Amino acid sequence: MYLNDEKHIEKIIKNGNYLKTIDKNHGMAEVREYYQTTSISWLNGKEKWKGIKSIGMVVRKFNGVTEKRYYISSLPCNIDEFSKAVRGHWSVESMHWQLDVTFREDADHTLDKTAAANMNIIRKWCLSMLKHVPFYKPNLSIRKKMFIISLDPAKHLDYVMSL
Repeated sequence: MYLNDEKHIEKIIKNGNYLKTIDKNHGMAEVREYYQTTSISWLNGKEKWKGIKSIGMVVRKFNGVTEKRYYISSLPCNIDEFSKAVRGHWSVESMHWQLDVTFREDADHTLDKTAAANMNIIRKWCLSMLKHVPFYKPNLSIRKKMFIISLDPAKHLDYVMSL
């Protein structure tokens, strides 16, 4: 594969289509390396992807683990835009995961589309509010906050709604 060939990786870096970021969260460093190229002539099945202009790879290193993710993109080579698109995608996935874990959103089988959309908006609103509720400990999980509220909803409802 093109993005796994050392010679091609050097060419991508030389062309300026490489970015390395280091994030430090919770005492742990996470290194991400972004690679993007428009050299896709070798890619089998590219005609099935309407508007494909580039491919990219993100190498993520954390806690001694290395993972690679590959992306097919309609973006021209712009490594800053590519890295923002990748991070933006995972922030959306992260919110969906939180909605599913907290409110079991994937198990909701509401048939009426308007009702389903309204419930989604309400869940996102509740998630946003619960993230900012400072119950007892600052890093208490949202599920635990929901549990505390459920023990005495009348007591906590005014407080939560006033935030």
